[in-house]
Amino acid sequence: MPKHPSDQDIKLAVDAAIFTVKDGVFMALLIQMKKSPYEGRWAFPGGLLEDDETCGAAAARILASATGVQDAYLEQLGTFDDPKRDPFGRVVSVAYFALMAGAGAALRTSEKYADVRWWPVAKLPPLAYDHAYVAKVAVDRIRAKLGYTNVAWSLLPKTFALADLQEVYEAILGRELDKRNFRKKALASGILEPTGELESGAAHRPAELFRFARRRLAYIELL
Repeated sequence: MPKHPSDQDIKLAVDAAIFTVKDGVFMALLIQMKKSPYEGRWAFPGGLLEDDETCGAAAARILASATGVQDAYLEQLGTFDDPKRDPFGRVVSVAYFALMAGAGAALRTSEKYADVRWWPVAKLPPLAYDHAYVAKVAVDRIRAKLGYTNVAWSLLPKTFALADLQEVYEAILGRELDKRNFRKKALASGILEPTGELESGAAHRPAELFRFARRRLAYIELL
């Protein structure tokens, strides 16, 4: 393949801001850096775009590499191109965010990084590069999408109680919702179907289980 005549020296990277809700807490997946000047600092998983892949394919590859999950909700977040965002040279990042059910993850990392773990979004450590800003943009986007889509499906197992659905909303929004009003809107929204089953192993009265009518993005008004 012939090379472009430009001598421009700009690298293109893809970052994946991966989120879940675990035990009622909104969490972000971070890897711990080894290389200077960010040794010991945390960041979202990412890397340079390979010659034969699209940005979307790279984001899916990074997601699968970090979590073992291949069917999470994945959406392009934006382009982050501050000339000083990377101390090693000009690197433009196309960032994606991913939403996944925490139970499906098997976290792993490569020898490039010291550690990988979930962190509460409300208590993120100091982040490398411009990832604190990436985190803010991603969290704002996710909170907004909860208000006009059914994207919460990606954070829940296939069957769940209404209390589990409300827990996801409250964890991400960072505030309590009126139980009666939330359930009324959820049931009237058309996004849920009763399974005819009840919670198993509950110490209290078992709750009715529901599923999403569609486990793909749809536009609704729930909040």
